[in-house]
Amino acid sequence: MSQKKTYNNESITALKGADRVRLRPGVIFGSDGLDGCAHSFFEILSNSIDEAREGFGTQIEVIRHSDHSITVKDHGRGIPVDFNQKENCYNWELVFCELYAGGKYQNNTADTYSFSLGLNGLGTCATQYASRYMDADIYRDNTHYHLHFERGENVGGLTKEPYSGKETGTTITWQPDRDVFTDINIPLDYFQTTIKKQAIVNPGITFLLTDEASGETYPYLYAQGIRDYLEELCQGTTPLTPICFWEQETKGRDRADKEEYQLKFQVAFAFHNEVNVIEYFHNSSFLEHGGAPDKAVRSAFVYAIDQYAKQNNLYKKDEKKITFSDVEDSLLLVISSFSTMTSYENQTKKSITNKFIQEAMTDYLKAQLEVYFIENKLDADKIASQVLANKRSRETAEKTRTAIRKKLTGNLDMSNRVEKFVNCRTKDVTRREIYIVEGDSALGACKQGRDAEFQAIIPVRGKILNCLKADYDKIFKNDIITDLLRVLGCGVEMKTKHSDFNAFDLSQLKWSKIIICTDADVDGYQIRTLILTMLYRLVPTLIKEKKVFIAESPLYEITSGKDTFFAYTETEKAEILSKIKGKYAIQRSKGLGENQPEMMWETTMNPATRRLIQVLPEDARFTQEKFDLLLGDNLKGRKEYIEQNGHRYIDFSELS
Repeated sequence: MSQKKTYNNESITALKGADRVRLRPGVIFGSDGLDGCAHSFFEILSNSIDEAREGFGTQIEVIRHSDHSITVKDHGRGIPVDFNQKENCYNWELVFCELYAGGKYQNNTADTYSFSLGLNGLGTCATQYASRYMDADIYRDNTHYHLHFERGENVGGLTKEPYSGKETGTTITWQPDRDVFTDINIPLDYFQTTIKKQAIVNPGITFLLTDEASGETYPYLYAQGIRDYLEELCQGTTPLTPICFWEQETKGRDRADKEEYQLKFQVAFAFHNEVNVIEYFHNSSFLEHGGAPDKAVRSAFVYAIDQYAKQNNLYKKDEKKITFSDVEDSLLLVISSFSTMTSYENQTKKSITNKFIQEAMTDYLKAQLEVYFIENKLDADKIASQVLANKRSRETAEKTRTAIRKKLTGNLDMSNRVEKFVNCRTKDVTRREIYIVEGDSALGACKQGRDAEFQAIIPVRGKILNCLKADYDKIFKNDIITDLLRVLGCGVEMKTKHSDFNAFDLSQLKWSKIIICTDADVDGYQIRTLILTMLYRLVPTLIKEKKVFIAESPLYEITSGKDTFFAYTETEKAEILSKIKGKYAIQRSKGLGENQPEMMWETTMNPATRRLIQVLPEDARFTQEKFDLLLGDNLKGRKEYIEQNGHRYIDFSELS
């Protein structure tokens, strides 16, 4: 018997020093993968942004080095790193080697930082701990200070030398450690996106991003911040309404017994039917998950537009009120807020939870929108009309989805609802196969040749509807298509203008394999293509999940004495004939319906001998292009393609 492990007083251990980050990076950075590595860069960038926003320096430089190391240089006051009498240690030890140490904890009362992005006192130290190496060069107090770290440990202490230059600032270069993060190759587009967002919400600060590998430098500057950004988004398009810009400063507290703090925010928005962006920033951190500002916008915009619609009798009788999904379909909005106290959901700062911020924004936006609608009635009418149009479109789409779901699902057995569908016996979905065959004659041959335990069959009667050219209404009136979708059992994926609704559920798919089985002739190929088109448009996930197959049927049946051979290509036919000694007979393959059940089993249905071509997701883009060309509305392109490639598909032997 194995000895049980003891659990006693000596079992409790604590991570110390750099191990607090190096062994558990996900706790600090949200991930030990590329996302966490990228966030470690943002922690260093945040400190430089805080300096510039306080008025110290107007330019921040970032270098993405070829070896995946990173440099961030600012022109601020320079990090204080010399001896700290109050703490009885060097400041560099606090900043670079102590978690929860920094100069921003008293930002609501002190005058060092008013509105800080880097607040938790984790960033510089945590990034240093997670680096293979880090070099810091600080210029302040007529001195050049230098620090070097390797894998979380300082090497050489603090060095300093006289500095006669007028500029101050901090330059930090570091390489994220592969022993900490699973991937350190932060892509260029992450740097571009992140730095651009910071330029948007920090007006007047120039950001320079240099990519060492390409030698390219990318400058970012938005002199008027979010206003310039919205104008950029609207370039080349016509908004439904002009861009509106508001700003507010106030004070408040999250609870009566809590400390009062400052809040300021800017709002820029327009209604637009071509561009749809809603973004929130707090203390210049992009709030991917929103939180308080998002809740305020949802509440205020729905309330204001709903009130306007009621007051102007724009609702139909007994019509339900609008929802935010109806508003956001046509809303272009950016909010940039700053507060001296912030409750982030976690260290990655993707959501804030301050009750006062939510309430202050909600009240302000409701009041401002009410005045805006009174003073700009033409714009208000456009907004209300568009939001109601979005609502009605959504409701129509939902009714369509409900009708489709009822049509494609139900409690009745499929064999009672789908004409000529032949089910199999097993209920084990991992074994069940569905053959989509061409016509009633093929149904008969396949039915007799199959293994009824796990193979089911549904015939397709003639050429089905071209799903690329037809609209959804026409598609779902087509019995062949709805029968096929019923038999599949997983619903349908659909996209419409105002909603991306989904009645699809892969877990409801009743088959492990969907096998398309058509004749090896022109008509068979066209039917196969139309079935694939239907699957590609209505249930593309089945292709992505590698559930769709094509059953190859032989082109030739070759008999020699008592032996029978099947050739699937001209090359195979030649190879078989080269091996036959004596007389033989070649017969071009008949249609599936004319084949004997034994032949169907051996060539098309027996898992041990059949040939299945898996429809791969990598082919999706190529397939779409070809489907659009050959089955879509591009008549000119189709004509040119046929002129250039038509000879490859004509069997000239049949013309002689």
